Amino acid sequence: MQKVEGNITFHTATSTAFPQPQPGQADSPGPMKVPAEKLRDLLGITNVNFVRGKHTLGIVDSSLA
Repeated sequence: MQKVEGNITFHTATSTAFPQPQPGQADSPGPMKVPAEKLRDLLGITNVNFVRGKHTLGIVDSSLA
């Protein structure tokens, strides 16, 4: 997800240290409780490529599974 305010661009990624539910799908905010064997399917790594002078970032999300 990307948001621009003035001349500042904010980026968020789907990968976090704790698996989060999809927006609007949980009863309350906070990390999901999942079985240990499913954890690698829900967590991942985000790679961000930056090239000076370009206005967009190359963002690639990969799962740990």
